Amino acid sequence: MNAALGHEQNADQIAYWNGPGGQRWADRQAAQDVLLAPVLDILIDRARLNTGERVIDIGCGSGATTVAFAGKVGPSGHVLGIDVSGPMLERARQRVTPGLSLEYALADATVYPFAPASFDLLASRFGVMFFADPAVSFANMRKALRSSGRLAFVCWREPRENPFFMTPLQAAYKHVPKLPQQGPEDPGPFAFASEERVRRILGAAGFTNVEMEPRPLSLDAAIGGGLDGAVQGALEIGPVSRALQDQPPELRTAAAGAIREALAPFVKGNSVMLPASIWIVTAKAS
Repeated sequence: MNAALGHEQNADQIAYWNGPGGQRWADRQAAQDVLLAPVLDILIDRARLNTGERVIDIGCGSGATTVAFAGKVGPSGHVLGIDVSGPMLERARQRVTPGLSLEYALADATVYPFAPASFDLLASRFGVMFFADPAVSFANMRKALRSSGRLAFVCWREPRENPFFMTPLQAAYKHVPKLPQQGPEDPGPFAFASEERVRRILGAAGFTNVEMEPRPLSLDAAIGGGLDGAVQGALEIGPVSRALQDQPPELRTAAAGAIREALAPFVKGNSVMLPASIWIVTAKAS
């Protein structure tokens, strides 16, 4: 995606998700679909999708959520998956979806010209935390909703509530420099960790009846691949991958060893079960 087609403040995110980082996520599509399937089940339950509804899937990535939503609304409904990542949407479009009514748009939801008052639901699994000015982004998306429309998404809670991320990252930091400190409102996985901030953003965008439910989880970082699989997953995508980028081989090897040691206590058979925590956020369009 050409950054010039998105909101200027989102240029860095657009560049990242269309570069090697976005390609790594696309390459990990099958594994991520399995890993995050429990989160998708929670989102579908809270979204309360009905046959015939029209849905926007925000930050749809490689399409697992779009396909799942389309299966729930049926052929008489429709799902628009929107994402800035060309590599991930290319993977999404490779999915065979007979009988489902869905489409994908390579676009920035902050400025995308949605048909006004034409959708019933805005939904997202971890796709809403990367906007530079999320109130502006959500205001644009809300215009696409009918007056009876609603919002349902999941986002990560605070880092301290998510050993799923922090356990391997803190282990890697024993051998490589820490990533640059992010502000609490900078785009990133924990940008919506603050309940107060999420309520402020959605209120400014015109949503009402905002509800936020904390949900603890246990996610299999190994995806059935044992300790080796969990270590490899940490090295390929996410914050550990960013911390190790451009580091010399000996430091990467040392960091991998530290990650293995840190994850060993969480091994259960072929799984590595790490605690995680999300917000389940719902709201009304008006």
